[in-house]
This record gives sequence, structure tokens and C-alpha cells, in this order.
Amino acid sequence: MNRGPIVVVGDLLLDEDIEGTADRLAPDAPAPVVDVTCVRRRAGGAGLAARLVAELAARPGDEVVLVAALGTDADGAAARRALGDRVRVVPLPLHGTLPVKTRVLAGGRPLVRLDRGGGRPGAATAAAEAVLRSARAVLVSDYGRGTADALRPVLAAVARRVPVVWDPHPRGGPPVPGTRLATPNAGEAAAFTAPPHPASVLSAGPGSAPGHGPGSPPVSGQGSPPATPLRAHADRGTALAERWGAAQVVVTLGAEGALLTRAGSGAPLLVPAPRVTGGDPCGAGDCFAAAVTVALGEGALPEEAVERAVAEAAAFVAAGGASAVGEPADDDASPRAPAAPRGSGGPAPGDALSGDASSGDASSGDASSGDAFALARRTRARGGTVVATGGCFDLLHAGHVGLLERAGRIGDCLIVCVNSDASVARLKGPGRPLTPLADRMRVLDALGSVDAVVAFDEDTPERLLDRLRPDVWVKGGDYTADGLPETAALRRWGGQTVVLPYLDGRSTSSLAHRAARAAAAGSPDR
Repeated sequence: MNRGPIVVVGDLLLDEDIEGTADRLAPDAPAPVVDVTCVRRRAGGAGLAARLVAELAARPGDEVVLVAALGTDADGAAARRALGDRVRVVPLPLHGTLPVKTRVLAGGRPLVRLDRGGGRPGAATAAAEAVLRSARAVLVSDYGRGTADALRPVLAAVARRVPVVWDPHPRGGPPVPGTRLATPNAGEAAAFTAPPHPASVLSAGPGSAPGHGPGSPPVSGQGSPPATPLRAHADRGTALAERWGAAQVVVTLGAEGALLTRAGSGAPLLVPAPRVTGGDPCGAGDCFAAAVTVALGEGALPEEAVERAVAEAAAFVAAGGASAVGEPADDDASPRAPAAPRGSGGPAPGDALSGDASSGDASSGDASSGDAFALARRTRARGGTVVATGGCFDLLHAGHVGLLERAGRIGDCLIVCVNSDASVARLKGPGRPLTPLADRMRVLDALGSVDAVVAFDEDTPERLLDRLRPDVWVKGGDYTADGLPETAALRRWGGQTVVLPYLDGRSTSSLAHRAARAAAAGSPDR
């Protein structure tokens, strides 16, 4: 493997936090008086991304290089010191002064931000071009101040050889063609895909209705129902991958995780984020981009890299965000939080009751307690998101449990659709299922992530989904969801199919084979 440096290209800033307490107002204005307790200065923008890459790199000896415009003034010297010993700087000329962002915080909460400075980078240097050509992975941390544009030709050449991750900015240029992964957040993706009409641009935002960009379905009243926010994010990511010529685009969704999309695919991979209470989200996007870049530089697949990055970003927020970078560890830092209670659209206690094969609607072949359909209606009526997933679930294992836990975090209720015994026998062959339907449904219903269970007798759950009409249909990562009949069904009512990462090495078949081998090994006939 190429053990060249991981190179971060982008706009270096100096971040300053003035922290204190505020328990009174100024006598001459209705403004809080902050009694300053400490002042912290750290590298921001691409500098923060470079620091995080250095902390996340797998080997202490891995070289991390920052290519950024940097002057020789006091602020530039402070930013260079804040980068620490792990980051080598290859400077570009800076025409003007280094941008400085100052936050004033009281009790840990920001009161105001002050911005000053703001020079422009000069032309690319031979040293910068040389270090980029030697890189094993590149992160472009674009803050819209021109550094990425100054190096665009060499970045385009590098993207043909090594992974390039591009963290874009609305004021910056587009990623170069061949970018391995672009990482806009939800608001940026909406802005990038918004039409040029001023009114439309102002109305676009995270979760806004479709029709705000290329590749989006028609808005309500034009022959298609309104899209769920998740579908809007997926459409925007797909449209951006096509427009930019990027291999994949991951739309980061904050506390909801990240959605990995690619051109020509309507079934993205969704990686839910662990629940975090408290913390500071400042810099979470930089942490995500840094973690993705490190993982790709180690040879990880994009799906693996995104999963690692979501976990790292959540831990980063819980630990205090950007303000904790380079600071001494706090023994009282917030631990990783447990899963939060289900949303307001979810079921009340007692809503989800398991059923058996003889209950439910006999005419449709669906077996359930009768609550699944009512639960879906109630959740939609409250404005909640109905999530469904399905499968045989014969010998429930850790892969199933992990998938269901993640699916349950996507929306406000989770309905599991289970193949009947006859359906499993047709799909899996003689001797299956190993566990009868009533038992499979009872075990699934006992899981805290599951709100209702319903069975179907066909080979695929299309007829059942037509009745449930979930907003999101979830499949495990061992499926290619574009070819699933469920994907086409979900599109009919504006739903979205997503793929979740799956726990490798766990399957019902492998468990059954291992059990058979163990039984044979212990047989007295051997």
C-alpha cells in the first residue's frame, strides 16, 4: 500500500473561544456582561480537519500535511502553533490576513461570533503540487476562500489515482471530476441543487420538498405525492453525484447520521448516528470528513469509511466538539449516550403486540395482531415517519438485531414484515424454516427496537407494503436495493428504500451449518 502522506487542502482559519460566565446585563445596554475565565485559540477550517486527521490516523508515524494559505503575521504564527507537531504545513502565499473567528461563550453556550481578517491565497507552488502527487489520500476542506481553486488542476490529476474526499462549501467551486467521496451536509446539498430563482433558493433547506433540484420528483400537485425528507436528501445526493462526476456523495444529516448515494441509484446506504446528549456540534463535519479520508487512505470501502466516520463524529460531539481538540482530557466528559426514547410519532405502551399465523386479515394472507396497520396510520397522523423492514428472520442472530436497532432509529415506529412458513420454504428450500412463524414473530416482537410485526405469504412483501405504505423501507447491506421490487413499490407513494450496513459473518445458514457440524462432531457414531 502507498504509505505517502494524507494531505489536507483547504482554507486555514484561526478559531478563538472566549469563555466565561454571564449573570448580569450591562447598565448601558440590554447585553450580557461576560466575566472571562479563559481564552482558547486553535486551528480552524482546514486546520481543524488536519488536526483530526492526525489524531485519527492508524499509525503514529503516518505523515499528515496541510496545504493552505498562511502568512507570517501573529495570527498566522498562532495558527501554525495550534496545528501541533503532527501536522506539517506546506504554505501557499496569503494576500491579506488570516481569517479569525471569535466565539464568546457563557456557561458553554455561544452568545456571539466575531469575524475579522480574510486574505486570498496566491498561486499554487511547486512544493504544494509535489506533496499532492505523493499523497495516498487527499481531503479538500473547502471554506470558500479560494485555496481549493488555486490547486484545482493538480487535484483533478490526483483524483484519478488516489482517494480524494471533498468537503464542499456553497461559496466554493464544485469537486473535481473523479472525486471518490463528496461530503455536503443537508443544508449544503439543498443549496447546491436549488434552482437559480431567488425565491426557490431562499426556501430550500434540510428536509425541504422535492422539486428544488435536478433529479428530484415533481412536487405535490404535479402527479406525485410529496417526498419524505429522507427521499429528498437521497435525490439531492444522487443529483450531485451526477452533476459533479463524483463516485459517491454522502449527505451528512447531523444527529440522524449520513446517507451515502451514487449516480443512477435510488437506494442509498443510510448509517444512523449513535444517540448523543449534550456536547458541542461545532466541527462535527470536519471530523466526519477527516475520518472518512483516513479510512479510505487505509483501503476501506466507502461504506465502511462512512460507518466509521459517523461513529467518530458522534464521539467527537459528545467529547465537546472542536473546543476540546488539543485540550487536556476531561474526566467528566459526556460518555456515549444510550439510545433516546422513541419520537412523539411512535406507539404508546401496548401498541405493538405479537400475533400468530391464524390472526389478522385472512383474505390477504397477512398475519399480525392487527396493530401494524393502525400503528402506521396513527404515526402518519401525528406527522411521524413509518419505517418497515422485512425478511425470514429464521434463527435470529446478531446481524438481525443490529439491523433492527439501526432501522428503529430512522423514524418513529418500526414494523417488521416476516415471510410465512410457506414463503420461507419456497425461498430457502427443504428443511426451512427452522423456526415456525409464530415463534419468529414472538421473538421479534420482544425486541425493544420493534414496534409491530406482520407476516405475509408471498415471496416478496409488495402487496403488504401497498397496505402499510411505509415512508422508509430498510434492507441489510448484503442487498443491492436498486433491483428490489420493494424499491419500485416505495416510489409509487413517495417512500424511500435505504440500505443499512450489515454485521458481516452472521447468517442463519452459517449458524445452521455450524450447529449441524457441532452435532455431528458430538455424535456417538463418530
